[in-house]
Amino acid sequence: MFKTRSCLITGAAGNLGRAVAGKFSSEGATLVLLGRSVEQLRAAFPSADARTLLVAADLLDSASVEAAVKSAAKHCGRIDILCNLAGGFRMGPPVHETPDATWDLMLGLNARSVVNTARAVVPLMLAAGYGKIVNVAATAGLAGKENMAAYSAAKAAVMRLTESMSAELRDKGINVNCVLPSIIDTPENRAGMPAADPRRWVAPAALADIIAFLASDAARAIHGASIPVSGLV
Repeated sequence: MFKTRSCLITGAAGNLGRAVAGKFSSEGATLVLLGRSVEQLRAAFPSADARTLLVAADLLDSASVEAAVKSAAKHCGRIDILCNLAGGFRMGPPVHETPDATWDLMLGLNARSVVNTARAVVPLMLAAGYGKIVNVAATAGLAGKENMAAYSAAKAAVMRLTESMSAELRDKGINVNCVLPSIIDTPENRAGMPAADPRRWVAPAALADIIAFLASDAARAIHGASIPVSGLV
């Protein structure tokens, strides 16, 4: 399905990143995998072949992202698909007690990272007249909950960024959509919630299937959507 496409994935070394990279690789895509360090990426992808470029980038530093995307474009010739998977979660105190550092961290990891990749990648897509962008928000962005204000606000921002980008780019051959997972079944979540039933959560491979669909031409009529992927939660 993606044999002629190149796909850039942020947060590639994470649980979801590995699943999404595996999905696109199995469909023939050329991959550009971004992570905090090349060593981390090599550990996550020990069998990476010539179709895969491992690139270190600080997603909160626009210059670092720009350099990584330039390297990617040189390797691939173009960037057809951008999957913004990088993000982070923190519980917090009540809103009035939340420190600046928590606000900055949540908004940075989840929303500013999307803005920085957009600045670097969208001009390439505009020049090509083609592109698919899939962002990862969360069901937590749909409503505020106790002690989750910074995270919920950041994921709501990802949804609004998705909608704004879609409105700006849909007439230029670029689809922008996002997914809203609930709890993803990861080792970290299992350790943090030992009494929960992970069979009700969203498997990374299942979420990867939805992301790949949104990045495919089969989803060409979908613009600015926020698609819940909540499993049985």
